[in-house]
Amino acid sequence: MAYYKDLREHIKALEEHGKLVRIPWVINKDTEMHPFLRLQFRGLPEEQRRAFLFENITDVRGRKFDIPVVCGTFGASREIYALGLQCQPDQIMERWTHAQLHPIKTKLVPQGPVQEVVHVGNTLMEHGALDEFPIPISTPGYDPAPFMTSPLMITRDPDTGIPNVGTYRVHIKSPTRTGANFAPMRQKDAGMHWLKCRDKGIPLEVAIVIGSSPNIGYVSVAKFPYGVNELEVAGGLAGEPVEVVKCKTVNIEVPAHAEIVVEGIIPTDEIEPEAPFGEAAGYIGVRDMGAFMNVTCITHRKKPIWQAFFSQFPPSESSKIRQIGYENALYKVLKYDMELASVQKVAAHESCGSNGMFVIQFKDPKPDEIWRALEHVGRIEGYTKLVVAVDWDINPWDADAVNWAIALRMQPHRDSRIVHHRLSAQDHSGLPAGQLVRDPSLKVEVEGSRLLLDATMKWPYPPVSLPKKEFMEHAIELWNQHGMPPLKLKEPWYGYTLGYWPEEAEEEAAAALRGEYYKTGEKLAKRRKPSREKD
Repeated sequence: MAYYKDLREHIKALEEHGKLVRIPWVINKDTEMHPFLRLQFRGLPEEQRRAFLFENITDVRGRKFDIPVVCGTFGASREIYALGLQCQPDQIMERWTHAQLHPIKTKLVPQGPVQEVVHVGNTLMEHGALDEFPIPISTPGYDPAPFMTSPLMITRDPDTGIPNVGTYRVHIKSPTRTGANFAPMRQKDAGMHWLKCRDKGIPLEVAIVIGSSPNIGYVSVAKFPYGVNELEVAGGLAGEPVEVVKCKTVNIEVPAHAEIVVEGIIPTDEIEPEAPFGEAAGYIGVRDMGAFMNVTCITHRKKPIWQAFFSQFPPSESSKIRQIGYENALYKVLKYDMELASVQKVAAHESCGSNGMFVIQFKDPKPDEIWRALEHVGRIEGYTKLVVAVDWDINPWDADAVNWAIALRMQPHRDSRIVHHRLSAQDHSGLPAGQLVRDPSLKVEVEGSRLLLDATMKWPYPPVSLPKKEFMEHAIELWNQHGMPPLKLKEPWYGYTLGYWPEEAEEEAAAALRGEYYKTGEKLAKRRKPSREKD
């Protein structure tokens, strides 16, 4: 089938596959919606999570909205994410790698559904501007306002013209003014655009896209090298160009089949306070200094749908889509750009916010490949605190397996390195809350650090101490025959050799299974020696 043209086709597919729940009863977007959504992430296994479409929405001011809110469509689970790519979960890495190696340029069209309704100039406020939309409060009791949680924010490099699509929270401050959380931050592409515009003495133009086909949402949260055109990678994911239209008041092109676009200007000569806000790292992000946007135009489809990511404490929809995006973008860089053939998999641990801990799986690495990979990831800006290398037999997503490798395949004095970097503004382990202020006028950067661990085997090991595969497979047959509870096996679930296993030991194990272990005992008795050396 052709790729989803828009959010509506995607919602239909989710519903047909039993992955979407419609909520017809009245729900308050400010006090009930996100607590309701939170329950499935704290109380259900991942495979049971669904996307939710809220059809009857009110708020704390007593307003009723005829615009529905959908959440969880991009990544409430890995299965939902795969459905967004029209593939199976085990094909996600292949799809991502192909898209990055074969991006497809956007296709400019003269018009699109996203501009069916236009509010600009004297008509900007005719429906209340941003007040027209049911933007939820994400962390009731802590957040000072509604925030856009799934804004696909498009800015352009003022020198090259190359656009960037990124997801940065948007604090609603008035019907025509918002925060813009990416600036001033050098580790964010849009932040680099803001800094370049500041140096030129010009404002930064921006367009915020709400409600898109999933490929655009996926690229917006992945971490690509600076200068990559995410809309072209989105085309690669879809296998066809993303159709775009020109904005009405800014020199930016946006997806033609999106639900809503908010156009605006971001000043670069002033910044103002922003937040607090519930962060994906699991803590409330404290008030900070950042950029702000003045809305110049709002366009949308007739009867639009408001789309939100579900974020804050992991796991969440946000952590799932960032996990998969980060993993596959980093895998492509290591495997293809850096030509590290031994890299097999890259795992971002969702419990660590999907960027606090990375695990890289290797098979038969050359002497320098492990540290080249670890040090590259160690240079990436962001929240990353720990980067671990493991062998081919370690499931890099399984914390128990990774901990086993760390405990028993590395020596801290030999296999660890610490690298220094700029501390994230939301890393409360570095400085007390309130001192982590991202303010470019201070020109002060706080130093943080990352730990790199080589938890791979440095020489052959004895076999894993589990029964061989054929015996475990037979045990599974017995288990199922006798109606035992369904199994969800963890790796490793059978024993295998790791290079050190003498032929004599193999023969003795085989003899034991023939009942001939006494012969082994007799052989060992003939090898006795004194317990004390002679003087």
